[in-house]
Amino acid sequence: MPLYETVLIARNDVTQQQVEAVADEIGTELEADGGAVKKREYWGLRGLAYRIKKNRKGHYMLLGLDAKPAFITEMERKLGLNEDILRFMTIRLEAIDDVPSAILSRKSDDRERTFRGPKPPGRFESGRRRSFDDREEFRARDEFVRDDFRGGPEE
Repeated sequence: MPLYETVLIARNDVTQQQVEAVADEIGTELEADGGAVKKREYWGLRGLAYRIKKNRKGHYMLLGLDAKPAFITEMERKLGLNEDILRFMTIRLEAIDDVPSAILSRKSDDRERTFRGPKPPGRFESGRRRSFDDREEFRARDEFVRDDFRGGPEE
């Protein structure tokens, strides 16, 4: 049987469990038809590029399917009738990768980059505010002026 990849976008109002239920329903119908779900990923609640049916965010779900073409057309018909699904797209593939998709791998990279480690100790934690004259170049200039240009008679 041919391999397909389907991405669903569900409304912001529904919960993650309801989106999972839609994917479960597709999976049970597919298994009854003799196919299989090879890959399943929930990408989370993400912002949309533009408003769709008055929604600015949507729940994204990726399904890798091993199905007959007749099942895909019936699945797309049912997804089009479902009010909770804003958009869907199905493409045919040669092979389904077992590795996580680019969306999930990028998400894990973002999580690793957010923690930058403990703050180094320094002037920011002391609570002391530095004034304009405390900068190093002004201190050095003032010391130079005091040493070389003392007022008074020269001996």
